[in-house]
Amino acid sequence: MPELALHILDLVQNSVAAGATSITVTIAYDRAADTLTIVIEDDGRGMSEELVKSVASPFVTTRTTRKVGLGIPMFQQLAEMCGGALKISSKPGAGTTLTATFRASHVDLPPMGSLRETILALVAACPESPDFRFVYRADGREFVFDTSEVRAPLGNLPLSEPEILEWIGEYVSEGIREVDGSQ
Repeated sequence: MPELALHILDLVQNSVAAGATSITVTIAYDRAADTLTIVIEDDGRGMSEELVKSVASPFVTTRTTRKVGLGIPMFQQLAEMCGGALKISSKPGAGTTLTATFRASHVDLPPMGSLRETILALVAACPESPDFRFVYRADGREFVFDTSEVRAPLGNLPLSEPEILEWIGEYVSEGIREVDGSQ
């Protein structure tokens, strides 16, 4: 995939398919340490220890619609290729956490891409559940977007309403710019 945001989209879709009601994506840059860390946490079905050990193989998937699962193996390969690693921790019934680290200045690290569009795609596809929490950090500054905080004042109005999606997009873009602009 040409952008990290597309990897994130793919992996978060796995969390949605696993029945998660809450998914947190954390993206953290530490320029002094030259690291980029991406963490995806969910409270979905989780995986057995055996499945966690084998999930990095493209020929292991829990999907019934196809026989291969490329999201995690591709993400792991990218992390390792960029001087980092991928760690997976999971417990059946308790959810899964994927933590990928990258050397931020590595020549092979793809651009982040549009986090705004990734967030909008996930919210539009899942306007009622799960709740998505996006944390974007860079060198001690932080922006957080949480759909549960947006849903509360809206009552029964779905987040997929065009005006709401437009506001979410602008809010996310502005928050990321503020964090990045402080460098």
